[in-house]
Amino acid sequence: MNCQHISTARLTPPRASQAVHREDCTQCFDGIDDPEGLNVCLSCFNGGCAGERNHALLHHKLSQHPLALNIRRTKKPRAERAEPPKKISKLAIEAESESDKYDTHTAVVCYMCGGKEVERTAGNLTALVKLPEVIDGVMKAMTFARQTEVQAWEQEMTPCEHTLCLQQEALRKLESQTLATCSACDLRGNLWLCLQCGNLGCGRAQFGGVGGSSHGLAHFDATHHPVSVKLGSITPEGTADVYCYVCADEKTDTELAAHLAHWGINIAEHEKTEKSLTEMQIEQNMRFEFSMTSEDGKDLVPLMGKGLTGLKNLGNSCYLAGILQCLFALPVFQKRYNLPDLPESLVPADDLETQLRKLADGLLSGRYARPDTDVTISEYSPEIQHQRGLAPAMFKALIGKGHEDFSTMRQQDALQLLSHLFELISSSPHPGSLGDPVSDFRFAFEQRLQCLGCGKVRYRTDIQDNVQVPVPVRRIPAESSDVEMGEEDKRKDKNKDVFEPVTLKECLDSLTADEVVVFNCPSCGKDAKATKRHAFKTLPEVLVVGAKRFGYVDWVPTKFDVPVVLGDEPLLLDDYLAKPHPADEELLPDDEELEFQADEGIVGQLGAMGFPRIRAEKALYHTGNKDLDAAMSWVFAHMEDPDIDAPMSFASKKESAGAEPDEEKVSMLGAMGFTTGQAKKALKETGDDVGRAVEWLFSHPDDMGDDEVMGESADTGTSKREPGSARKPAQFELQSIVCHKGGSIHAGHYVAFVRKEVEEAKVWVLFNDEKVVKASNFGEMKKFAYVYFFKRCN
Repeated sequence: MNCQHISTARLTPPRASQAVHREDCTQCFDGIDDPEGLNVCLSCFNGGCAGERNHALLHHKLSQHPLALNIRRTKKPRAERAEPPKKISKLAIEAESESDKYDTHTAVVCYMCGGKEVERTAGNLTALVKLPEVIDGVMKAMTFARQTEVQAWEQEMTPCEHTLCLQQEALRKLESQTLATCSACDLRGNLWLCLQCGNLGCGRAQFGGVGGSSHGLAHFDATHHPVSVKLGSITPEGTADVYCYVCADEKTDTELAAHLAHWGINIAEHEKTEKSLTEMQIEQNMRFEFSMTSEDGKDLVPLMGKGLTGLKNLGNSCYLAGILQCLFALPVFQKRYNLPDLPESLVPADDLETQLRKLADGLLSGRYARPDTDVTISEYSPEIQHQRGLAPAMFKALIGKGHEDFSTMRQQDALQLLSHLFELISSSPHPGSLGDPVSDFRFAFEQRLQCLGCGKVRYRTDIQDNVQVPVPVRRIPAESSDVEMGEEDKRKDKNKDVFEPVTLKECLDSLTADEVVVFNCPSCGKDAKATKRHAFKTLPEVLVVGAKRFGYVDWVPTKFDVPVVLGDEPLLLDDYLAKPHPADEELLPDDEELEFQADEGIVGQLGAMGFPRIRAEKALYHTGNKDLDAAMSWVFAHMEDPDIDAPMSFASKKESAGAEPDEEKVSMLGAMGFTTGQAKKALKETGDDVGRAVEWLFSHPDDMGDDEVMGESADTGTSKREPGSARKPAQFELQSIVCHKGGSIHAGHYVAFVRKEVEEAKVWVLFNDEKVVKASNFGEMKKFAYVYFFKRCN
């Protein structure tokens, strides 16, 4: 039928920058492979399901956009089984052709005409753009999921001041690529050319058997020449691995051809002979597989049903999948987001509430946990069909928007992702009587400081939603470990450190143990020693514990595979609750707070890594004075600051918190997604410095604003109710864990083990991306958990 609404709608094809949601619904995971297909709005390109729930009709009612393109896709018959989908490669970001795998059917419907199909050639001569052009534009546009992948890869590699301002020394011609060797050893591969002086040094030993003795890094340590390029990665197209040692990251060099020509290297004649860092990382991450077979070697049979839906890997997104599976297995998240009614939003893809409800429905309903004939667990067992898995592309793009790490396609840290997600959820609106689910995770953590000179004490209370426990690292000598290992294990782990097991209780003991620190005592009036001790003032309903298995080795984040032993019985935390404050103890005066005192333990650790004391103190001052990793990141980010080694006066909190923050600066932070309360608190804590305030906010993700300081109300001075409870017995049962396999947060694989009820029995279920099976080795994998989720026993 002809339709008058075509010309009045003023349709135009999608621009390259516009998101076109033509794969799955923005409000559920129904999509083009379902019988009724997906309706793509031809005005704003929102995708809405056209089946029973009909979110496309809901979108029309809210927007009054009349026309939509219905897209349905059916599989073509295949002679052979398709290979399982591979993780995205940075070097091949192309829109996949669907024509070989699917038949695609399209039709235009008009909601203003009662949902009837419209003749696709309709349109009058006065229309600016005819309907066929708009349809063609929608079908040829890059899908939303692929668009976000491309944007993530494109923004990941950027130049830095060291590549942009590179000053090269007197030119000389290097040996040909085939004759080149490391200047400090005989290696001919994995060579890095210093772009400043032309030195050739071998890189670090890499996964995949790539040799290296880190002589390139040693050259930087000796000369501080910042930028090097991997010789074997140079292509005739002008690309190569460029690494900045100061930034400690891969960068791009906009003048790479000229910089290489300075050393006699003609890019047009150069041949790529080695894999790039990204190729090796993706290849390594794909190799990390948790066992999907039982002890007798048989493939584990997939589980399917309510709460047993897997998540497709979007390209190194397993850290996100693991955390989401653990969260949505908890009653507090199920009750909060598994709701029948969706919020009314014109742009549901950009609404956090909508996307969390979409995830809850997808993971918990069981509708999408169905076999997919194209995916199997094992190529040797094609009869075992696995799920396709849900692709959380919209959710990942939304929570990663504007974030330095989570907007990329790189592997990230699962615990940092959890903190970031909690911050977004807490700062977002909660409709009606619906509460913030993160409140079930919050608790009060108390620090007690007692001066060893005058005996007076000071208490500080921090509100947290997770706790990180140190894992004692005790290496087992090679001779001892050989006795305990079989011959096969010896061959596998020839170059791998072996560590003595520790208990989770020992980790908690380390967290709450007394330590001696140096501070400026306001009572003694001089530097003094004090004992510092942490304890739980309250405990939450859900306790998240992170095992700090990562440390720095040659400036590289490295994981230590220390087995942490945890029994099957509930965890009793009564001994870790703070004791009542003695009535006769004398408090240190808060109103005389003096100059900032850096944590001497962390200063010592940074000093052992070669950082001057002034840099360590500045890093701790700007990042909260309690986290080695945050301080390390700050030092790396500010290595080239002209005043990095200049003395500074460390202002006290009282001095910096006196005046009201500048409203313009509050607005600037608000534009970055922080609340007014958070912005004001950060500016007060950092002397009204916007740059430092941003760093403070990212290092204090649990601090929700300037009305919550030390557990007191800033405007009245009256005590605020602290989250959590101090009731005893404080028993907690393990509900789920996130495990990581690999030596670095940026290389490896995350999976989740979740306690589920399957066939009326409590079992541990392994969620390995889209693969969901009954765990056969949970007892062993529990020793290597990275994030634990404990639920308080009733």
